[in-house]
Amino acid sequence: MMSDALRMADDAALDLVEIAPNADPPVCKIMDYGKYRYELEQKAKKARKNQTKIEIKEIKFRPKIDKHDYETKKKHVVRFLEAGAKVKVTIMFRGREMVHAERGLAILERLESEIAELAFVESKPKLEGRNMFMLVAPSKKEAPKVKPAKADDADDAAPEASDATE
Repeated sequence: MMSDALRMADDAALDLVEIAPNADPPVCKIMDYGKYRYELEQKAKKARKNQTKIEIKEIKFRPKIDKHDYETKKKHVVRFLEAGAKVKVTIMFRGREMVHAERGLAILERLESEIAELAFVESKPKLEGRNMFMLVAPSKKEAPKVKPAKADDADDAAPEASDATE
């Protein structure tokens, strides 16, 4: 039986491929194995291309952070969230700062309230060793962009300016 199948495959200049080896009798198929493997690779490549990869960005704060530094790092968090990435916000404590863990918690809660319209907290602030961290994910709905609103305002202002010159 197997020799007949091999002979048929040779006559057709194709390969004899075992599809189900555990079946009784084993199931085989006559095909071009190179073409079959190429098609499988193309399907896998297309599947990888269509899948979405969620990135996790990390931003680190210190409990004694200055107002300007805080605002700069908050802008980075907002930029990451708008790009669709999750953000792990870490407060690093050194030395005696561990005694005042509530300062780190206050920074995380302040950040949470300021970015509430852009994101939600996926994991609440946790203290692990000398670090306190919180995971923030972008919200599903897209917030309306501010730039188009400014463009509309400029269009509305333009006719008024032309009326004033007439």
